[in-house]
Amino acid sequence: MPVHVERWDREAARRGMVWAPLAGLLVGGAAAFVGLVALMSGISSLPAAVISVAVLAVLTRGLHLDGLADVADGLGSAKSARGALRVMKQSDIGPFGVVALVFVLLAQVAVLDELYGQVGWAQGALGVMVAAVTARCAITLAARSGVPAARTDGLGASVAGTVPVRAAALVAASLAVAATVIGALVYWGDALHGAVTCLLAVLIGLTAAELLLQHCRRRFGGVTGDVFGALSETATTAALLAFALG
Repeated sequence: MPVHVERWDREAARRGMVWAPLAGLLVGGAAAFVGLVALMSGISSLPAAVISVAVLAVLTRGLHLDGLADVADGLGSAKSARGALRVMKQSDIGPFGVVALVFVLLAQVAVLDELYGQVGWAQGALGVMVAAVTARCAITLAARSGVPAARTDGLGASVAGTVPVRAAALVAASLAVAATVIGALVYWGDALHGAVTCLLAVLIGLTAAELLLQHCRRRFGGVTGDVFGALSETATTAALLAFALG
């Protein structure tokens, strides 16, 4: 989606990070819509799940998956913070990155296959959208004040610490409330079950991303653009797994 950027500074970065969940809503909505079209055309749940996950990847140009792979390689390198950051900046993908991508994508496809095939198309679409929005909310939380950048340049440096803690908490709380209400509406036959499932998906997704964020802070000294991508994919996968548990 072409966006005309008139200026790029810390204030613009703050607004972008605060409203990041809306981007997740657009991306998740598109993935859910394409998946539902596939199901209605007669395609079975497994290829429909693959299509939905592919849409999530394509609409982000694979940047979040690339970040996940780079962070996995950096964390698995057993090098110092500076050495790990050099590993992450290389264009190739190492064995840790490949393994991370394989298992994350398999988990996402497996959960959506189960939701589409055994639970219901509406619940599957809701799972995709909640996971995508939760992923962007994790980015908002990671850009909060007090979280430093690991480098002095790059995307991480331009957005790190731009979001006030109160604003980040408000975004997360708003998402939790909205997901709970929408879950109750979509699971109309069992509103309590739907509300709890969606709430847990948000909480589990954000918690998993926060745990990774804290580990990256200890390991790298702060956040980078790759870390933001890894947090997004981690939150997406954890939120979807919560739907599988539900």
